[in-house]
Amino acid sequence: MLLAVAVLAAAGPSTVRSRAGSPRAQPPSPRRADPGADALTLAADLEVFALCLNAGMSVSGAAAATARHAPPQLAGALRRGSDLLALGAEPGIAWSEPHVRAGGAADPMTSAVLRLARRSGSSGVALAAGLGELAVQYRSEAADRATAAAERAGVLIAGPLGLCFLPAFVCLGIVPVVAGLAGDVLRSGLL
Repeated sequence: MLLAVAVLAAAGPSTVRSRAGSPRAQPPSPRRADPGADALTLAADLEVFALCLNAGMSVSGAAAATARHAPPQLAGALRRGSDLLALGAEPGIAWSEPHVRAGGAADPMTSAVLRLARRSGSSGVALAAGLGELAVQYRSEAADRATAAAERAGVLIAGPLGLCFLPAFVCLGIVPVVAGLAGDVLRSGLL
């Protein structure tokens, strides 16, 4: 009895609910469709993969550890590669592109990671260094997308502000000057 209480107390609430068969309190939140966020998530996952490799983990172990929190397409590719490597498959086969299901498109970021892993497996190039460079590239692309979105927002904001301030500028700035000049011209007798 004490052992059962200890096991249930040591586990987190979601683990206890799943073991007890009760439904989860909240459904899992859907992934955002923001490509910048996905690029940042992927960059963080690639850095975790590289850190695991630098710490001395095997490639299959590092891939399995990274797959737990990776975006869905990358997680599937990492799990597949990890399982095949653990079974003794050649790196070129383990990191080959999985067949894309009907209606789905191959993720270019996942394809780049798989290409890098295949190249590393065939030529012996350090995978951790390549993953770090790829993470830096994805972070840079995400920063560029964020900058472009901010610049677009600035341009879109300028239109309504111009429509609001232009009439006020004309009424308070130009009309009094023109009226003053017209009054001076009319009083001088030129017209």
